[in-house]
Order: sequence, then C-alpha cells, then structure tokens
Amino acid sequence: VLSAVVLAQNDDPKGDPLRVEVLAQQYAWQFTYPEQGGIKATNLYLPIDRSTKLILNSRDVIHSFWVPEFGQKQDAVPGIVTTIVITPTKTGEYRLICTELCGLGHSLMRTRAIVLSQADFEAWTKKQPQGGTAGGGGGGEIDAKGIFTANCAACHTLSKAGTSGSVGPNLDELSLGPPAVEEQIRKGGGGMPPFEGQLSDAEINALVQYLTGSNG
Repeated sequence: VLSAVVLAQNDDPKGDPLRVEVLAQQYAWQFTYPEQGGIKATNLYLPIDRSTKLILNSRDVIHSFWVPEFGQKQDAVPGIVTTIVITPTKTGEYRLICTELCGLGHSLMRTRAIVLSQADFEAWTKKQPQGGTAGGGGGGEIDAKGIFTANCAACHTLSKAGTSGSVGPNLDELSLGPPAVEEQIRKGGGGMPPFEGQLSDAEINALVQYLTGSNG
C-alpha cells in the first residue's frame, strides 16, 4: 500500500509541469520541447525545482529511461505512450542510460540529463532553433555534422565528426555513392533503423552530402 501511495505521488505533477517528449531508438535519445516551440535536443535539459512530465515512445524496440540520481525508471515501448514525472532538486549533469537490452549498441545508448537554474534553462531555450533538428545549428543552414553526431555517432566511426562508434561500418572507409547512401539512411537495414520520417528530405540530403562529399 505504501509503495502504491508513493508511486501515485511521483506521478502527480505539481503546479505547471514542463512537458518533454522522449523518443528512443537504437541507439540514441531525442528530446522535444513542444511548449518551447518544438526545440529538439540530444541531451535532456531540465529546470530545477519544477515538475517535468516525460512522455516516452520508441521507434523500434523496447528501451528504458533511467537517470540513477532521479531514482525512477520507465520503459519506452513501440506503439505505446508511457509517462514519468520527475522534479529535479539539484543542478548538475547526470548520466541518462538505457537499461533495457536493445541491440548490439545498447551499451552506447547514453546521454546526459542537465539540470539548470530556471534562468539558465530559459536562456538555453532562447538559443535553440525552434522546431530544429536535434543536434542541429540555428539559422537557415542545416548542420549536417550536428545531425550526424545526434543520430549516427553511437554506431559509426567518422573522423571529421570526431566519432568512434563500432556497431556499424566505419564511415571513414565509405565507398558507396550518394544514391546508395541516401537509400540506406531512408530505409535502414542490416540493423540500422530507417530515418525517413524522422529527418526531413533537406536534412537527409545534407547528411548524404556530408558523408559523400557530394553537392547533390
């Protein structure tokens, strides 16, 4: 009975909770802030002492959201929306880990939960592109390196991006032409998830150019 009471209290957002949509996929996290203009990020930014309702979903297999210091864990399940309410009480950076075995790159599915003062959180939101791609830069120019780092770094090595993932092919040795690279990004395969529908056509085109050195 006591556990049920505590869990019910944990799931009860206090005041005006911040809403964050959490999308899990092999092997990365994406966080969207709908009330802040659709900001997207690959780290979870939270204001201190404000309840936050995380709305979780998965693109592929079951994942599990866990920040050890928050003391709560919740699964992200394909086709099912799950939620968890957290209220950080101390600023700092914390490990955010997937605790459900989700494939070869499971151990790499890590990012950070960054708890800021309210003023710093508001300043962070103002610096982000509204509705932008996670990891992308501001303005009209698409940040292909940011897209790669946010979505591909956990699995692939690419020297110019400073990544060393070893789950997928080493992209320093990429020999495919732009059409084949675009097809792989859009449709996935061989353990790689599809990105069509997650990235826009312009973002996919920018990523193809970044990987192949082509201009279209």
